[in-house]
Amino acid sequence: MTATKTARELVEGVPDPEMPWVTLGDLGIVREVTTGPGESVRVALTPTYLGCPAIEAMRTDVAEALTAQGYRVEGVELRLDPPWTSAAITERGRQKLAEVGIAPPHLTENADMHVSGTHSSTPLSLGVRCPHCGGIETALLSRFGASPCQELRRCSSCGEPFPAVRS
Repeated sequence: MTATKTARELVEGVPDPEMPWVTLGDLGIVREVTTGPGESVRVALTPTYLGCPAIEAMRTDVAEALTAQGYRVEGVELRLDPPWTSAAITERGRQKLAEVGIAPPHLTENADMHVSGTHSSTPLSLGVRCPHCGGIETALLSRFGASPCQELRRCSSCGEPFPAVRS
């Protein structure tokens, strides 16, 4: 196994500071891991959104994970172009989010499509599947959830509220 792959595995295995049951790799935040002479490593991360308050914790956690395995960290940089999208979440990451009741965004281009509800003025989304019953019609309750990268939704089928990853 090459040093680059080992370093990438270490970086991708770092838990997300706000949702520690998923890793930076699961969320698709790790853009690049480059090794150089003397086990030096440079890492590029793309946060889920520009104002992510956890980015400094991510940078520190990545540097600590690499240093603990004998790597010399040259830098953990932010890469904002291209921006992160929810399509970067791995299938394993989507499963982990759903297991704890957080709905991952749907993987279609229509994930942000809204239609007017017939019995409510609350917009419905056909792209966020309820983690409780699997229903596909969910209403946005709040653009802000338990963490800045989450929103609060309610399922039209079972009526349960749930957090969802903002897309």
